[in-house]
Amino acid sequence: MQLLEIIDASLRAYIEESILPQYDTFDAAHRRDHADSVIARSLHLAQHYDVDVEMVYTIAAYHDIGLKDGRDTHHTMSKEAMLKDKMLTKWFTTEQIAIMADAVEDHRASSKSAPRTIYGAIVAEADRLIVPQTIIRRTVQYTLHHQPWLNREEGYQRLVEHMHDKYYYGGYLKLWIEESDNAQRLEELRQMIANPEVLRSIYDTIYAEETAGKL
Repeated sequence: MQLLEIIDASLRAYIEESILPQYDTFDAAHRRDHADSVIARSLHLAQHYDVDVEMVYTIAAYHDIGLKDGRDTHHTMSKEAMLKDKMLTKWFTTEQIAIMADAVEDHRASSKSAPRTIYGAIVAEADRLIVPQTIIRRTVQYTLHHQPWLNREEGYQRLVEHMHDKYYYGGYLKLWIEESDNAQRLEELRQMIANPEVLRSIYDTIYAEETAGKL
């Protein structure tokens, strides 16, 4: 049985009707497909731990909804949104909601500290979808959406800087779950970053696809 099938039907209906549609207004890298992916990956990782699956599902659903208030503080705004959502008391205790809210806040990749609980670690790891081509595409999408004044070359320089700051050796991205396949894929991405010709070729292809008919 898929873990989604054991989620309380009323909770799932509320999430799908009231929470996930909020992602439709975000940039292309953080829309509904991203939320669905983080939910699926979180539930997969949850199978390795003694955790409340409905809590994992809910944390994953809420993890980025604070983006409506801006990216820099989206993790804290997502936490606040969860704490303010009185509907959640239908399915969770006050203590459970507090744990979930902390996990939502802890998901951010640039966080200097490790997640406070296994719930935060699971969703943080699930949010780190290390698929090299997808990461590069999401970076291009983010730049086009948030910094549209940058030209093709400037966009490439931002990509290079971002890849080194976050994903390359010594970057701020941290992995938390051993059962994840992210470590192997991160190494694949690092090899791409280390080869400027390969990285540039991938960027040019994705940039052309993302700007087709728009420039």
